[in-house]
Amino acid sequence: MDDIKELLTGLGLTPKLLTALVQGIPAERLDLRRGEGSWTIAEHVSHLAEVQPMLLGRLHRLATEDHPVFVPFLPTDEPSTPFRQDMTVALEQFATYRTRQLELLEQLDQAVFAKAGSHPEYDSYTLYILTRHILMHDHWHMYRIEELWLTKDQYLTALS
Repeated sequence: MDDIKELLTGLGLTPKLLTALVQGIPAERLDLRRGEGSWTIAEHVSHLAEVQPMLLGRLHRLATEDHPVFVPFLPTDEPSTPFRQDMTVALEQFATYRTRQLELLEQLDQAVFAKAGSHPEYDSYTLYILTRHILMHDHWHMYRIEELWLTKDQYLTALS
């Protein structure tokens, strides 16, 4: 957990990185579906915005509760694509919730980052792990956005 400061810095930079990435993509590419079951760029951005309130709630629970128990985040009962938001609205929502997440995280000491909860998807689930997971989740989706925008069909990663 020697990298908490760096994780928080990365989380703080992500809204600007995501906004710059999305604003550089031609509008006609935002809703292009590049394969069966594949999300569009706009759906990836919408998903990133959509999950931020849930993540803030998880961070808060890990910081304040003794061993909270979590359930997997499934916005609907059936697998589907995210609700497509307006890109400006989605980027603003992402940035607003990221600011709230950082306001919470920046006031905590290292002992709080070690607090654990239970999550059926993970062998270990601490505030530190969730903080790192949020950053990795952001960047995985940003990588996928760039891939969907720029990668030629024959090199595009096929996700099942």
